[in-house]
Amino acid sequence: MSDPERAPQALLREIFGFDAFRPGQEEIVRAVTQGRDTLAIMPTGGGKSLCYQLPALLRPGVTVVISPLIALMRDQVRALRAAGVEAGALTSGNTEEETEAVWEAIRDDRLKLLYLAPERLASVGTQDMLGRIGVSLIAVDEAHCVSQWGHDFRPDYLRIGELRAALDVPVAAFTATADAETRAEIIARLFPTGAPEQFLRGFDRPNIHLAFSAKDQPRRQILTFAAARKGQSGIVYCGTRAKTETLSKALREAGHPAIHYHGGMEPDARRQAETQFQQEDGLIVVATVAFGMGIDKPDIRWVAHADLPKSIEAYYQEIGRAGRDGAPAETLTLFGPDDIRLRRSQIDEGLAPPERRMADHGRLNALLGLAEALECRRATLLRYFGEEAQGCGKCDLCDKPPEVFDGTEAVRKALSAILRTGEWFGSGHLIDILTGNPTDKVREKGHEDLPTFGVGRDLKRPEWQAVFRQMMGHDLIRPNPDRHGALTMTDIALPILRGEDTITLRRDTIVAAKSRRPAVKTLVNEEDEPLLSALKAKRRELAEQQGAPAYIIFNDRTLIEMAETRPQSLDAMARVSGVGAKKLETYGATFLAVITGTTEDLHPKRMKLAGRGGDLYDRLMDLQRDLHHGSDGTEKPLSCSASAIAKVVEMKPRDAAALERILGDRRAERFGAAFLDAIAEAS
Repeated sequence: MSDPERAPQALLREIFGFDAFRPGQEEIVRAVTQGRDTLAIMPTGGGKSLCYQLPALLRPGVTVVISPLIALMRDQVRALRAAGVEAGALTSGNTEEETEAVWEAIRDDRLKLLYLAPERLASVGTQDMLGRIGVSLIAVDEAHCVSQWGHDFRPDYLRIGELRAALDVPVAAFTATADAETRAEIIARLFPTGAPEQFLRGFDRPNIHLAFSAKDQPRRQILTFAAARKGQSGIVYCGTRAKTETLSKALREAGHPAIHYHGGMEPDARRQAETQFQQEDGLIVVATVAFGMGIDKPDIRWVAHADLPKSIEAYYQEIGRAGRDGAPAETLTLFGPDDIRLRRSQIDEGLAPPERRMADHGRLNALLGLAEALECRRATLLRYFGEEAQGCGKCDLCDKPPEVFDGTEAVRKALSAILRTGEWFGSGHLIDILTGNPTDKVREKGHEDLPTFGVGRDLKRPEWQAVFRQMMGHDLIRPNPDRHGALTMTDIALPILRGEDTITLRRDTIVAAKSRRPAVKTLVNEEDEPLLSALKAKRRELAEQQGAPAYIIFNDRTLIEMAETRPQSLDAMARVSGVGAKKLETYGATFLAVITGTTEDLHPKRMKLAGRGGDLYDRLMDLQRDLHHGSDGTEKPLSCSASAIAKVVEMKPRDAAALERILGDRRAERFGAAFLDAIAEAS
């Protein structure tokens, strides 16, 4: 099949049936065909697969395609074979006959494209096989999966760099969602010997209408959106598996053909759902993000998010599954305070280092900025990806511009409260200060004496919450992972604080805040949620190290009490329900460090007494230091061992004779009276 002399345009027409390349495709095809290392960032639905499939036909040997989803591989292999191209996939979903057909094509030197799941790269047999069959190119689809902190990280993608070194062949990597940081990580992982040629194609999908809406009876909102598009294929993304099942049932009861899909389903059930969606017109699939990365159905007419996506990259990729045929498509994304709280906690409970979590909070801020945008959503979205755009006329804000107001004064009050409290508190406490609510915590910290106390009484609490949310959307403030979610100002907030700049806010989301339904009941109050997330992250880290269930370390109730009481010492930690002596010894210092940011270095004997006589131990230690040279300071030095002091604390002798049996006569003579007095006071 390979023929370097044949013009790519001829194969484009003959094999793929297209008269012309889409914008940007031709130069990428040329670079890949010529064997240059390539990284192409192309919009979802922009024709990425053609950019490695066509070069595979122009190059000698086999092109290996690393792809993350079996469904995608099977669809592409089926389409290539239908076009007369020898292609095959080795996946866990193969039948024996399918696998044998692939091996036969390899033995006969007929195979041009071999699709592999990244997990296959862990097999020595796979690497040996690839070394024998004449691989001339490695194509990496969904290359952002190599990013360890990305939303679709696949650990086996990290093996691609080793494979490339072993085979000594060029790599062509493709993705639709990669900001500058992710691009840098892709290059470091896949191209360690030198930067590839990069192609950054426009992210605009002008046929997709963008819309966001604050949650207000979200099930009704989704049903209404679907009803207006009855008979059209659509996807509804949900944040939980349970919601996919209940919402798909509600859609069926409303007369829509609908199925659910999530990662907890059996593999056969997932494959059946994927096949049904590909083949059945007008079907709605209600799914978690486990569905869709490899779905290539061209006529999906709408995508709705029943819950806020994880990031702006995830949002872009998920809406990009609509309208791949270029015809008009529509989207709707619902969001609410509980979504934002959930996403924040997921970031805080992750095991990423603090600087990465801070960056992830910034990404979530960007998504909030899109949700609460003041002007054209498409322009806001494209700016995030480094492109400039004017009003599109194809989003809800272009359809009906929002009502706005000068929010400079409110934002300056909020920033002042953050600054005057040292950037050590979350929005809940700051709103108490602004609204003049003298809570116990406000009084304890002396914050009722701040100049900002009560300056924001013109807005009610829900309205201030909306202001803080919009401030995050403008990336003026971010939660600080090192301070358990305390709000920290960014550099772009300083001109507003100093009166050098102004800011416009949306009035509709402020007004909506007044009538919004009560928030979902959470495990702890808003101020303690970031600390609870940090404690859960530490528990998860320890559990993974030990290969044990998380609850074996501490159960949720214990972590909740830690977050609420914030013990500042191991003695206080020992008083938390569920922290026994053994767990205190094993985990106490670790979890105390999460709460206080410092470690408490105690003698092992003292550690065992934490919460059970630790104060008495400390008092006896102080007394023996005072009496080290006797009561008048002139006697020979004498002291007690930590073990002896601990034994005194445990036995609590009531008279001189009992104390002498523990300490011996000389030490009992020097320390006895003082020790007995301390024991009596502690009783």
